[in-house]
Amino acid sequence: MKAECAKRTPLSFYFTDMKFYIIAGEASGDLHGGNLLKALKAHASDVQCRAWGGDLMQQAGATLVKHYRELAFMGFIEVAKNLRTILKNIDFCKTDILNYKPDAIILIDYPGFNLRIAKWAKMQGIRVIYYISPQIWAWHQSRVHAIKRDVDQMLVILPFEKSFYQQFDMEVAYVGHPLLDAIVQSMQHEPSKPVSADKPIIALLPGSRKQEVQRILPRMLSVTADFPEYQFVVAGAKSLPEDIYIQIMKPYSEVRFVKDQTYDLLRQSKAALVKSGTSTLETALFDVPQVVCYAGSTVSYHVAKRLIKVPYISLVNLVASAPLVRELIQAELNRTNLKLALSEILNEEKAAKIKQDYAKLRTLLGGGGASDKAAVNILEYLKGRSNFSYNF
Repeated sequence: MKAECAKRTPLSFYFTDMKFYIIAGEASGDLHGGNLLKALKAHASDVQCRAWGGDLMQQAGATLVKHYRELAFMGFIEVAKNLRTILKNIDFCKTDILNYKPDAIILIDYPGFNLRIAKWAKMQGIRVIYYISPQIWAWHQSRVHAIKRDVDQMLVILPFEKSFYQQFDMEVAYVGHPLLDAIVQSMQHEPSKPVSADKPIIALLPGSRKQEVQRILPRMLSVTADFPEYQFVVAGAKSLPEDIYIQIMKPYSEVRFVKDQTYDLLRQSKAALVKSGTSTLETALFDVPQVVCYAGSTVSYHVAKRLIKVPYISLVNLVASAPLVRELIQAELNRTNLKLALSEILNEEKAAKIKQDYAKLRTLLGGGGASDKAAVNILEYLKGRSNFSYNF
């Protein structure tokens, strides 16, 4: 592969004044979008970008159109309540894209919004690139037909996604998971040690949306009194006001709080209680034994239960195709079960086994370099060589 790359003309030779429009609707999308933009600029330094995302994309050089804080609606009920706002955002986005005239749109996950934009953009003759596939393998599998129709290039980050799309006669490029690179970058710096404690630390990661925190954090906190020999620390998301956490934490004066320092906190932690989502992979990649937690609204949960087609809710277990970590969902997420599950992973023998499984997980996730591989794939596609000339 290295020899092949060495013979090629540098990609920057082919590109001048390239314009991208990137859309991400949450914190993880902002992280991966920021790293992707850095990689695009490394290969074509005059790349320009407008983006829906957050601070990290802005720091990477994008002109920020809307922050993901304005876009975070979770669950069927919340989406229905905010449908008018969502539709207004879609109309505004279409107008902004037409005014900007990008060479391509890059969509990052966020399917409810992005698939609508993809359909419209295809009708306008705008090239559509999707980086980080929606989790249609879990539910809404019928969306694959719209993706096949409306998306010109799909880049996936989970190993089983490639074979999923092949079932529908759609070729995609597997580039590996960008979290590997983000965490390697983090590990290159000395940890800030956000918490000074004379006890081992257990991290609580209740999510990055208000509704998640309000439902999940109280249940996580319910077990703190059962483990007096540990220091519990809540990891606050940058996108949420601190008051949301502090109000819930009032009865638990011994519990500490840090904001926007999740990676440094995980580096200090012996174990963690983690809301399902990208944070479960982050926790695994920091080698921290974890219990995965999820609780949604009653209506949203029962609707989702009928639609979801996968055996696990955590990405750790889905990638491994095995129950590497314990999952507590909805009514199961209670003090009795949490106490038992946390006690188990604090056992040294159990923790060692989890860490062995985490090592296998890293291999499955592609071994690093995902952002650069994605950038090369995108630029090669736009240069017109081949849609999937770099398939890792």
